[in-house]
Amino acid sequence: MSTTAAPHDPAEISAIIQSHVHREGPLLPILHGMQAAFGYIPDAARAPIADALNITEAELHGVISFYHDFRREPAGRHVLKICRAEACQAVGGNVVGEDVLGKLGLDWHETSADGRVTVEPVYCLGLCACGPAAMVNDQVRGRVTADALVAEVSP
Repeated sequence: MSTTAAPHDPAEISAIIQSHVHREGPLLPILHGMQAAFGYIPDAARAPIADALNITEAELHGVISFYHDFRREPAGRHVLKICRAEACQAVGGNVVGEDVLGKLGLDWHETSADGRVTVEPVYCLGLCACGPAAMVNDQVRGRVTADALVAEVSP
């Protein structure tokens, strides 16, 4: 379950687009700007972005859905990213991930009903020697356990 998205000021969306539209390859900077401003890519921003870049909304959707870091909905107060790359899988990362999801009652990319935590997969945090690895609110953790991760995002 996700938290509710707030309405967005069209002027703020337009300002973000205009600050990047004249750059070479402006799409990713615009999307990063939206994510930085709102915490996700609001649906209200899709048409203005597509219009400004003369691309279809389907093309835009393809880019947003390709990159795992772009969110379509607001994240929880805590964002828990669990590494699913090969090195972490080799030392139990998949078990940790499934155990965390089970303990929180969530699936990948879901946010708890109370808006407390969002769980996302990530494909390498650069902490391969200390796997399984995770990131809690932008802080990397090595040799993680499901119990420790859940405790860190619990009230």
